[in-house]
Amino acid sequence: MINDLSQELELLHERVCPALGDTTRMRLLYALADKPCSVNELVEALALPQSTVSRHLSVLRNRRLVLTQRQGTAVIYTLKSKKLLEAMDMLRDILREQIQDENELASKLDLQPNLEANP
Repeated sequence: MINDLSQELELLHERVCPALGDTTRMRLLYALADKPCSVNELVEALALPQSTVSRHLSVLRNRRLVLTQRQGTAVIYTLKSKKLLEAMDMLRDILREQIQDENELASKLDLQPNLEANP
């Protein structure tokens, strides 16, 4: 068990944050939210090349954020924990709040808001 906050934050930065540093990987995690998928299903769902999907799934697998199971010739990917999606949703909420604050400030200053806070 990790007792030191600094040590825990360093491990978080080392293990989880790099996986979330790319929008394709975040999209893959959301695509796996409802059900396990094969690479081909993810390629179709995200309209990305197979090589791109496989490369990003490899990062997620190496970071232990997804699990794999072979079914015949296909490899099926599953989220290891839905808590990751909950954390990403909270971060998206923070982003929406920031955008809303910026738009309110721009409105008060009679400036044209240039961002939208849509989910």
